[in-house]
Amino acid sequence: MKLKMLALAGSLLTATALSTGAAQADVKIGLLGGVSGPIAAMAPAMIDAAQLAIDEVNAQGGILDGEKLVGVVGDSACNPQGGTDAATKAVNIEGVSAIVGPHCSGAVLAAAGSVTVPAGIVMVTPSGTSPEITGLDDKGLVFRTVPSDDYQGRALARTLHEQGYDSVAVAYVNNDYGTGLANSFKDEFEAKGGKIAGFAGHEDGKASYRSNLADLASGGADTLVIFDYGDGTGLTILRQALENGFFEQFVGGDGMKSDAVISELGAENLNTYFASSPVGEQSAALDTFNAAFSEAGGDPDAIFVNTSYDAAFMLALAIEKAGGDKAGVADALREISNGEGEPILPGEWAKAKALIDEGKPIDYKGAAGDHNFDESGDVPGTYALFEVGANGYEVMSNMK
Repeated sequence: MKLKMLALAGSLLTATALSTGAAQADVKIGLLGGVSGPIAAMAPAMIDAAQLAIDEVNAQGGILDGEKLVGVVGDSACNPQGGTDAATKAVNIEGVSAIVGPHCSGAVLAAAGSVTVPAGIVMVTPSGTSPEITGLDDKGLVFRTVPSDDYQGRALARTLHEQGYDSVAVAYVNNDYGTGLANSFKDEFEAKGGKIAGFAGHEDGKASYRSNLADLASGGADTLVIFDYGDGTGLTILRQALENGFFEQFVGGDGMKSDAVISELGAENLNTYFASSPVGEQSAALDTFNAAFSEAGGDPDAIFVNTSYDAAFMLALAIEKAGGDKAGVADALREISNGEGEPILPGEWAKAKALIDEGKPIDYKGAAGDHNFDESGDVPGTYALFEVGANGYEVMSNMK
């Protein structure tokens, strides 16, 4: 009986060792997205783009010593509690080496403060745009491949004023995303001599915003600027503004560039609606990503897909550069994209890995631009205005 027990114990130890070895063979990165919540329609394409980068790594021999790179998807639900919960699971249970995401600013701020920064885990958000992220006491661990809303808000304000919009009203969702974007827009628009005829925040999830819209319209502006999400409250506000004739023209921030707006309201009803969004500068890197994502069945024009791809591919490069040491990922992330070294385009994993193994510097050229991070982990950006055309959103003009 004793021999049987020892044999069983030995087999269990062997099984445990084998399972532990298998778990260690995978290098995991978290893909924390707004799978549910106000950007649920946007999130799948963003996660697919990040997964494309992971698939390319594995197809070209894997990471480090041939280990498999695995993306662990978590739902940050586009809110602080969801972000904290998803990050806690990714860090403490899955043991990720780094995180792409979360997608929404409130989730980024909460997850960083409560989970990733204390744990020493690098986070790269492809779409968290609040200016508050810049000022985080993050120990140099929070980055983004998308520019701050301080850039977007000011660029949109300048562009509208140059196009002859002298007076506008602004409706914004009362969260980190909405307030940051609205305030930067207001500051720049007024600095250029424009008039903000109405400026009001609103809470998410109400059935009716007609009274809010009536108050905003009372200032006399015929244009409403909406900083919200086109999959949620922003759609409701736009719908009710159109139905009741409160305004004649409508402008959305990047959160409003959602296919849900078109599918729910109809392209024929959106002739006076357009939205701003960051875009990748025309480059060989962007062309390469567009072709690869299209071949994989994705839509390269979907919002934040190029920034999502870049975040995942750059983290893979940084993990490789750091030799798998989580504590070295932040420094490595800056080193693989600082304007120095051999250029690396999207998908060129084998080339990059060989150079890293030889101790040579590389410089990743992103689909969304050259991500040469500043001291806060921020990047500058390029924006365009998109109108609704026969085939969905189409570039209307570039923003300055």
